[in-house]
This record gives sequence, structure tokens and C-alpha cells, in this order.
Amino acid sequence: MNTNTQRTAEEHGELQRKLWEVFQSPKSTVLPDAQSLAKARASLPTSLQASGVGFESARRHILEDLVPAFNNSSISSNYYGFVTGGVTPAALFADNIVSAYDQNVQVHLPDHSVATDVEYVTLGLLVDLLQLGRDWQNGTFTTGATASNILGLACGREYILRTALKEKGTAAIESVGESGLFETMQAAGLSGIQILSTMPHSSLVKAAGVLGIGRANVKDVSQDNDPLRFNLELLETELQRPGKATIVAVSCGEVNTGQFATGGAEEMQALRSMCDKYGAWLHVDGAFGIFGRILAQIPEFSVTAKGCEGIELADSLTADGHKLLNVPYDCGFFLCRHKDEAVKVFQNANAAYLTGGSQAQSIPSPLNIGIENSRRFRALPAYASLVAYGRTGYQMMLQRHIRLARMIAEWLFEHPKYNVLPEVGNKQELLDRTYVVVLFSAKDDELNRQLAAKINETRKIFVSGTSWQGRPACRIAISNWRADDSNFATVRQVLDGVAGTEENRVP
Repeated sequence: MNTNTQRTAEEHGELQRKLWEVFQSPKSTVLPDAQSLAKARASLPTSLQASGVGFESARRHILEDLVPAFNNSSISSNYYGFVTGGVTPAALFADNIVSAYDQNVQVHLPDHSVATDVEYVTLGLLVDLLQLGRDWQNGTFTTGATASNILGLACGREYILRTALKEKGTAAIESVGESGLFETMQAAGLSGIQILSTMPHSSLVKAAGVLGIGRANVKDVSQDNDPLRFNLELLETELQRPGKATIVAVSCGEVNTGQFATGGAEEMQALRSMCDKYGAWLHVDGAFGIFGRILAQIPEFSVTAKGCEGIELADSLTADGHKLLNVPYDCGFFLCRHKDEAVKVFQNANAAYLTGGSQAQSIPSPLNIGIENSRRFRALPAYASLVAYGRTGYQMMLQRHIRLARMIAEWLFEHPKYNVLPEVGNKQELLDRTYVVVLFSAKDDELNRQLAAKINETRKIFVSGTSWQGRPACRIAISNWRADDSNFATVRQVLDGVAGTEENRVP
């Protein structure tokens, strides 16, 4: 090893040690203070200099100026915003390997690298974790919910228009990906595509806009007394609408409440039967809710388990690894029950150099089943965590999160200054329905308007501001692997302090 190489290796090793110390050290605050933010912004260069400052100066600048101004979303167990998980030690180790080796994971080249094999196996491990069956081992890793939902809706669009073409008896056009949306719809005699859902995540609505379906064509088919559950009669009426092809989208873990659009395998079977009858595609936005399938089959978690039942009946599903899987941003994944559907949309035409050879491949090149032609090796941190902790490790982690969420929800239910949302008739119903999200508001309107800001100003915990039924609300989303019931004392202290109630009030 020459001197320069040795020095670079030593510098890299020292940096890794410092980062590991930061990762291991407990954090008393979640958000950076104003002084750290001001110092970081003042340190940013106003233009690119001709001569660089060198690695050592850049390293010091990042560690001493910038890092103190980052929030501690991954490192602190009191970060409850955006359903952002932490980074497990195994995932952190693997993510450093990803950067160091910088593999091309989009073309399956079995004689060049094992990277695509690792990704394919990781998809299988995820399918096993979620108890879906190996016929679901078709898909790819994505940046997150938006990209995953684009994949799901794009495959659904392909399928429902192909079905409409067959019914029309049109053989000249076979694929939206090949012929285009307008030409295919015209040949099928359709006036539009609609997505029928209940309280869909904004990323699904965004995907509808990207794909030319249109945000206005995402329609609500919920019950009058429950905006998350399907009104099956209204759903069937919409499925029969002439001139429309349909995708049905199920929210498996609604973003504000964490609750579910279905309540058992019977409801999913009803959706499946209607989709089969009318040639519709059944898509599940699993986000973080899908992980409810890993829970122990005990009465404590029975309501959550029912919300995830029957998901295997869908055609496609999406979920985020950087949520409850606790791997680094960015990591989502898309799974499809139909092996070749994504290829019809995402194949790279006329790019012989990207095929990896003319022989039939046992593992499809990911660039032909996803959006990107270039992508980070996102699967390796997920692989490392799944191998390191197994099904039981993830099950125990999630059960800790649910129990903490229910402790907080029970305490807020009895609090004189707060409401837990959606409001329910009794405490047991609230606890049964609580997953990993606690939605709440202050009873006093003036306090409620400032609630999220006041909570976050303490810098001891971080919550997301949102709204519920036209009124501001706050959301505590528990997803970091470090979180357990020891966090309850801090949450109680902060919320009591913000409300002006006694900190030692008996929970």
C-alpha cells in the first residue's frame, strides 16, 4: 500500500469511528438549536472555489459545522415525525459497504457481481417476513412511496387497458408502454381511468398525476360514517361506470391515524371478487401498515392483524423500508403478484448493452422492471437487517412500538387538555385500534393552533403537524428501533408542560 492510499484508509477509518460514536451516543434533544443552525448556514460557501480546501478541512467542516445542525431523526427515539424509522446497526454497516463498493444493481451480470442476486434474495426475505408467499417475489427496490405507487398504478394501468382491449376485440394495440396512453384508450373505446380508494396517501394521488390518470380521477368510495372503510355498494356502482377502466387502491396504514381500510380477509375477498368481475386492478399501499402482518397472533394485536388480512389477494403492493424496516433513506419496495407485468411498462427498448447477454436470465435485470436505469444498492442494508434480526427481531420491535403508542393514547384519552383522534366511545376501542400512530389535538382552540410548534420548540420530542376534519392536529408516529416504553416519561413531560398541567399528574 502506498503512502497516499494508506493515509486515505486511515482517514476513512477515523471518520467511521467518529460516526459510530455519534450513532451510539444518546441524544437528549431531537432538533438542533438556533445557534447551531445559524452557524451551519453561515459556514456554507457562496460559490465554488477554484482550489478545494482538501479532505481534512472538508471533513472538519461537515462534522463541526453541518452535523450539529442536522436533526436527530435516526439517532433519537423521540423523533415521531413522518413515520421515519431509524437505522439499525446492521443497516448502517451495510450502507457504508454500499457507498464503498458502489455496485451497478440494475443489470443482472452473474459473472461480474453477486449484487443482483442479493437484491432478488432480499425481495424473497421481505415476502417471507410479510407472509405473502413466494409467488410475490417479483418486484424491485425504489426511493419510497411515490416511486412504488407509480410502479403499482403503472402496472395496473397496463393490465386494465389490456383487459379492455381484449373485451373490445382489438388486436392492433397490445401495450400502453409500447403504443401510448391516448392511442390505447382510444382503441379500447374508453374515456378515462379512475382510481377508487378511501383516504389515499398523497403519494398515490401524485402518482396518478404523473401517469396521466389525473389527480381528479382519484375518487372517494368510503362509508358516510367512516372515511377510511370502503362502501362496497358505492364501489360496485363506480366499477360499472361506462367508458372507465378502474384501479382499486387500499390504504394499509392511513397516514394520519395509522388505521386500516379493511378489517379482515372477508373484506379483501369482496374487493378481489369485484375487481375480477369488472376487470379492475387491486393495489395496496402498504406504507407501514403492511408490517402488521408480522405481529404475534394474540388477542392484544387482533384488530391490527385483521387490518392486514387478505393483502395477499391484491395484484400489487408497496411499502417503505425506511419506515418500520429501519433502514436508511431512501428505501421503498414494490411487489407484484404477476411476474411479467412490470416488464410491459418499464423495459428498456433497443438497449442491447443493458441486457447482460442474450441468454435467458434467472433473475430479471431491475432496470427493466422499475423506473431508474441507475440506482443505489438499496437492498443491502435491508438484507443485512433481515439476516441480522430475523422475523422475531422485527416482531419484537414492532410490538414495542405499538405498546408505547397505546400507553400514550391511553394517557391522552384521560387528559383534561387533549383529545385523541378519531374520537371513539371507550378506551378499550381506542387501544385496540391504535397501531404505531397517535393522532391528537388540544381541546383549547388557541393552544391547538400553536400545538405542533410549541411541542417542537422544546426540542425534546418532534411531532408532525397535520389536520383532522378541518381542525389542526398533531401526530406521534413511533417507528425508530430504539423506542420503547421508557420514552413515555419524556412524551408525558413535554405534553403536560405545553398544556400547562402538572408534570406529576398520575397517568
